[in-house]
Amino acid sequence: MAERSFVEEVKKLRLDQGEIFRGEGILAVTKALLESGVAYVAGYQGAPISHLMDVLLDAQDILSEYGIRFENSASEATAAATLAASVNYPLRGAITFKSTAGTNVASDALANLASGGVVGGALIIVGEDYGEGSSIMQERSHAFAMKSQIWLLDPRPNLSSIVQAVKTGFELSEASNTPVMLQVRIRACHVHGQFVCEKNRASTFMIKDALENPARDLSRIVLPPASFLHEKEKIQDRWPAAVRFIQQHALNEFFAEQADDVGLALQGGCYNTVIRALNLLGLADVFGNSQIPLYVMNVAYPLIDDEFERFCRGKRGILVLEEGQPNFVEQNVANILRQREIATRLHGKDLLPMAGEYNTATVLAGLRAFLERYGKIAAESAVSACQVRIPAVTLPSEENKDQARNINAAPPDPLEEAVHARPPGFCTGCPERPIFTAMKLLERELGQHHVSADIGCHLFAILPPFNLGNTTMGYGLGAASAAALNTSLTNKRAISVMGDGGFWHNGLTSGIANSVFNRSDNLTIIVDNSYTSATGGQDIPSSTALNPHRSTGHDIEKAVKGVGVKWVRKIKRTYDLKAMIKTLREALTTGEPGPKVLVAQSECMLNKQRREKVKTKGAIAAGKRVVREQFGVDPDTCTGDHSCIRLSGCPSLSIKPNPDPLRTDPVTTVLSSCVGCGLCGELSHAAVLCPSFFKARIITNPNRWERWLHPIRKRLIGYVQRRDARRRQQYDF
Repeated sequence: MAERSFVEEVKKLRLDQGEIFRGEGILAVTKALLESGVAYVAGYQGAPISHLMDVLLDAQDILSEYGIRFENSASEATAAATLAASVNYPLRGAITFKSTAGTNVASDALANLASGGVVGGALIIVGEDYGEGSSIMQERSHAFAMKSQIWLLDPRPNLSSIVQAVKTGFELSEASNTPVMLQVRIRACHVHGQFVCEKNRASTFMIKDALENPARDLSRIVLPPASFLHEKEKIQDRWPAAVRFIQQHALNEFFAEQADDVGLALQGGCYNTVIRALNLLGLADVFGNSQIPLYVMNVAYPLIDDEFERFCRGKRGILVLEEGQPNFVEQNVANILRQREIATRLHGKDLLPMAGEYNTATVLAGLRAFLERYGKIAAESAVSACQVRIPAVTLPSEENKDQARNINAAPPDPLEEAVHARPPGFCTGCPERPIFTAMKLLERELGQHHVSADIGCHLFAILPPFNLGNTTMGYGLGAASAAALNTSLTNKRAISVMGDGGFWHNGLTSGIANSVFNRSDNLTIIVDNSYTSATGGQDIPSSTALNPHRSTGHDIEKAVKGVGVKWVRKIKRTYDLKAMIKTLREALTTGEPGPKVLVAQSECMLNKQRREKVKTKGAIAAGKRVVREQFGVDPDTCTGDHSCIRLSGCPSLSIKPNPDPLRTDPVTTVLSSCVGCGLCGELSHAAVLCPSFFKARIITNPNRWERWLHPIRKRLIGYVQRRDARRRQQYDF
């Protein structure tokens, strides 16, 4: 069950020649694939590109009409290896995944693919997860493209440019026999716009043709001596062919080329931000008409020497805008200018930050510093031109720092001092929360343990209130990252945590099988919540939901035993805190040798609520009786200790003033967002806390008996409350 359905949106994929497509960037990419005659598509979900996999899944009927093979890959490496179909056959293939984490996983397959080259167009669509809003290590795809000499497209973030990049990406790949990487940045994935459609078309060479007429080219296999010739071929044949194609088809764009004697060279993905900054400086309008020359590199790699010479000749200085470090583009441009004896002054990281996303405030400060240096704007003009407040930005030079501080300094925000940072955490009712609650309770008894964390929702346990987790090394690598901490010199065992998505992605072999092979004595907890929840709730092999297009229902416990684990326990309801603590205690103290695996099962509450809320809403509308459980706290019984909050961190637990005038500590309260998972009640008993929690049944469309009984209960409760209020009044001052 994915995070959302695109069943209605995918109908736009049937738009014909000349019709106007209006929608989101992800959907536009799918339409471009259909118009390009793609033969197969594969990938692995991950932000910010997850929705592309969801769209493709919902578009199965349309894909099948054109004979397109679509596959939810087990990992990014699996997806990348799929492109092998384009090595010997004129089949256009596309894969997609998150970058750079996904690119790292797929690196072996991509390096081999780039070495031997392709006959059919091979397009790698990566969701460039860099900068604000990112969830991974701060790296870029650029380095990988350079390392393997895969051409890198970075189109302007509008639908027409993105769609055109998909189509020309296939053509560039075929013209240079090289795979092409198309990076789609976070905002480009979700940008809305329109473009004129072309006809969808089927591949002229079908997959069945490849199977019926198998081809083999020994020179494409990465084995000596062919592998040595591949490197030579890249430089002598493929690179020049790519440069010719890029120039002939004008993939890079020049705007206002002769408008001034200074200019800006930027990657296509930064175009909207640069135009906005120029607009705030009064040097461009909202339609993108710039008074400053722009060279927009929709192809971020390779750079085109002739185009840079054309842009730089006659200019006093240029500013290169390139997010992140190292500054690959700036170094390359410096080399071009030096070799071609061009005297244009080069600026880049001297006026812009070395690292971090170039948002509008950052670019505005850098452009102002550059244009002031060449006398294009006066320092005071920036204030009158900028009608909106732009946050102050720290610049590399002290002079520019002071300048930005004076111009853009904003009064301190009192909220920043009064409101503390709120760390991300588990959803209300998340079945993973009781696992870490049990670990915290057991910590009181057995002491602290080293915990190797993994990528996924469970990684939130590293943050307050649990503070559990020492390292995280990659998706499905939780168990592997504890491999060095396996010794008989102590009775302490390391604990590893991984999700079911990470288990099927990488963990079964890299973690579990490896621990069996090396006779590990550590404990691995596999959180089985039925989906790859962190990426949007997509199905995996162990999903309990029936999927018409995939084979699900494969048991993790059987897979673990299949690779040789002897000590395996399964808890089918993670909210059973007593059972969780008992099983964890056994796993950490048993004398039985070998790796220990605990499979903790309960469905992702977020996905469950998406399904159940629709049913509940329909039942209520139909007048059916619906019962919803919710927990509460008796304020008279609550002691104000708040251990329940510290040991669960549930967002539905909060505090309110103590009704007892003799007690000053606030009491715990349960908000209406409670989904009735029961952890707080379980926690009260397991941790021997106060018995202040109660469970209430909220009934919609009650039956006759319940309607008759309700006023009697209400009067009785009201009488008790009024009596209690009178008793309290005698203590009031």
